[in-house]
Amino acid sequence: MLTNFIETVQSRSDLIQQAFVEHIYLSFIALAIGIAIALPLGILIARYRKYAEPVIGVTAIFQTMPSLALFGFLVPLMGIGSNTALIALIIYALLPILRNTYTGIISVDSSITEAGRGMGMTRSQILTQIEFPLALPFIMAGIRTATVLTVGIATLATFVGAGGLGDVIYRGLQSYNNSLVLAGALPVALLAISFDLLLKWVEKKATPKGMKTT
Repeated sequence: MLTNFIETVQSRSDLIQQAFVEHIYLSFIALAIGIAIALPLGILIARYRKYAEPVIGVTAIFQTMPSLALFGFLVPLMGIGSNTALIALIIYALLPILRNTYTGIISVDSSITEAGRGMGMTRSQILTQIEFPLALPFIMAGIRTATVLTVGIATLATFVGAGGLGDVIYRGLQSYNNSLVLAGALPVALLAISFDLLLKWVEKKATPKGMKTT
């Protein structure tokens, strides 16, 4: 089994490398756009809490849709290709980041923010110097969840012609080649773990010293 796996990786190295690059591209771009949308939106609904439930509810509805069904739904609207895959991945990345950002911001002790106001801090200063640093562990937990989710779901991008490691897995399934399936699945798992560890390191570096638990 191990010999077959090594031979498969060597013989299909070009395919695997190309799929790996495509997978990183899809995952990174989708996650970056997801953060750019969900982070400010989470802060906004923390300010206007009456909109929090409907906004989070809408993103939760999309989250509950089967991944393959969402890809299939987008094909008639967007066609096939990377753009369709990116939109689907962005949709799935939104909820964990949005919900955790909102939860983190509203969890900040009001007495701390009131103290900031008493010191003459503006709303933006309170956000950047008090609320955001205190909410950072919640936010990073959401980003880490979204990252692992995005890397995993990106394997389905092959069904809309966007490539990625799902293409390697699908070819292996079609040819009943377990070694090729493993050659596609193993990098996905390693990629998800690597991203998660990297974000954990970033969280540790960005968290104020007084808030670090380890």
